Amino acid sequence: MFLLHKPSGQEIESFIIAQRDAKFSYAPLGITKTPPTSGYNIDHTRVQIGVGEEAFNTAVVALRKWKMFDSQWLILCWDNIPIEVGSVVAIVVSHLGCWSMNACRIVYVVEEDNEFERYGFAYGTLQEHAERGEERFIVEWNKRDDSVWYDIFAVSKPGPLAKLGYFYARGLQKRFAEDSKNAMKKAVIEI
Repeated sequence: MFLLHKPSGQEIESFIIAQRDAKFSYAPLGITKTPPTSGYNIDHTRVQIGVGEEAFNTAVVALRKWKMFDSQWLILCWDNIPIEVGSVVAIVVSHLGCWSMNACRIVYVVEEDNEFERYGFAYGTLQEHAERGEERFIVEWNKRDDSVWYDIFAVSKPGPLAKLGYFYARGLQKRFAEDSKNAMKKAVIEI
């Protein structure tokens, strides 16, 4: 949904409520587990954000508080939404003098405790999103070398409006990945 003004809290809340029963805009669900070989853009960003169990635990807290969305040009609504299958969020984006609201629903949650302890989730785009696809956010502790990583993996293709500004939309996706990476590094230091 595109707007010529920054949406109010009430507009955002109404938007989220309207999206709770909306269908996903892509198939199959879980596409970040087994990416397709064609037809989608594949983006993968991975960065070390710390060392040791404390850094991992701090990164998990940051992910649960949606800190990966701390940015100047976008707002996650709302950062108190629980990380559980079915939760719906809106991402409000400022670009080119306009605002857009984009809806996503959590598709699956990752909680693994092996040689690599992992926590995270993937959300998928709903009908009211500029893109079509799924994005996975993971924090990982490699117990062999004690390194802690933040990993974003996205499988997407442009929706109807994003096709018109394809290169601009791809630029926003790359910008988000970079900002998200930096936000998580900062969150692990600050929490």
